[in-house]
Amino acid sequence: MIARRRSPSIRGSIPVLCAASVLALSAGALGGCAKKGDIVVDEGVGITAIRSRCPSVGIPDYTGDVTLFRNPGDKTAGNVDVVATMTNVRTQCAEDGAQQPGAPAGSADKVYATVTFDVQARRSDTAGARQVTIPYFVSVLQGTSTVASKRVGSITVNFAPGQERAQAQGTGAAYIDRAAATLPEDVRERITRKRKAGDTDAAVDPLSDPKVRAAVDRASFELLVGFQLNADQVAYNATR
Repeated sequence: MIARRRSPSIRGSIPVLCAASVLALSAGALGGCAKKGDIVVDEGVGITAIRSRCPSVGIPDYTGDVTLFRNPGDKTAGNVDVVATMTNVRTQCAEDGAQQPGAPAGSADKVYATVTFDVQARRSDTAGARQVTIPYFVSVLQGTSTVASKRVGSITVNFAPGQERAQAQGTGAAYIDRAAATLPEDVRERITRKRKAGDTDAAVDPLSDPKVRAAVDRASFELLVGFQLNADQVAYNATR
């Protein structure tokens, strides 16, 4: 389920590529543009493309919720034991992994990204205190389909006696190869090169070139987090 993801705007993300399309506009229309990623005029039309090596972050489809049942095989509402939802996903990233405490050898050539999230759980039977442990995964996806790494951990939610709802916080981290997350120089030049009015490619978005788009995809990473579900649990989430 990793290749199919919820919209990052729902669960939170950081932008991977800030370059806008190149448009053949007059200098007057472009005047005042100065922000990163904006179209600018400086002896021609160009893009101040700033691309972070840090991964975007998100939750794959159907993995942000989990429902536990008392009796296996009975998926009726009356058999629900615990329902948990992953939310409030946040990330921090350092493009120099060697700066992190306890960083392994060779991490200077890595990008280090961390993710934190909350798990909000509700139980049906509130009698007594209870601990519920739920497995989750942290995975790095390169491009749109290549799993670069995956780790599985667990998070424990503690219910006090009589308490229906409880919350816990989980964390994860990953190292990403800096070279793999860096655009080749010729592709970067293609995106950022200034174009003068009248140039044949002045109105052409460089990302419309399949080779440029493929290079951007290869250098783009996602840090994905979700509950580690079995096939039945994923199917339940997809059809409920």
